[in-house]
Amino acid sequence: MIEFTIWDILRNLLLATRWTIALSLVSFIGGGLVGLALLFLRISRRKWARAVAKYYIELFQGTPLLMQLFIAFFGLGLFGIDVPAWLAAGVALILWSAAFLGEIWRGCVEAIAKGQWEASASLGMGRLQQMRYVILPQAMRIAVPPTVGFSVQVIKGTALTSIIGFVELSKAGTVVTNATFQPFTVYGLVALIYFALCWPLSKSSQILERKLNVAHRNH
Repeated sequence: MIEFTIWDILRNLLLATRWTIALSLVSFIGGGLVGLALLFLRISRRKWARAVAKYYIELFQGTPLLMQLFIAFFGLGLFGIDVPAWLAAGVALILWSAAFLGEIWRGCVEAIAKGQWEASASLGMGRLQQMRYVILPQAMRIAVPPTVGFSVQVIKGTALTSIIGFVELSKAGTVVTNATFQPFTVYGLVALIYFALCWPLSKSSQILERKLNVAHRNH
């Protein structure tokens, strides 16, 4: 029987961690781009645009991520479309992340006082100019803490992609456990790696929020 040391186990888990990080980055950046588009639709003066964004957000926030992964991977297979696990995972997480990021940012934009809109309009600025030069710079300061906080949810959300066969950290934990028969050691290390990925982001979100509150009080 082959003996596995803790280093052997950790090395295999760290190899899979690269895919967790890569998928998290793709999901967060892609979700951010789609979420930005949703933000502009949500605050648009056109009723149909607001409706499209609203129903999109309600759909993806109101259904489990697991179901969305199943549809992305198995649903298209019903039509004869073979989708790789990594592609289905990336698309599902991007669309899911976009719904939450778009809503977070909408709330930050709407938190800006209406007087800012009125003052910029009095200077002859158009809607896009108002957003670019006045509203978004202020909203971004408010949005940083919750956005960084949500990135933690994205990292933990990647664990669900193991259900469709994508080999990230969680799936690697199952594979290594089956080979080593050391579930407590393996999943203990998996938990520590997730903590090492998420804790700095959670801590930075708290620090940024405190700094923002101090700056707001001083202002």
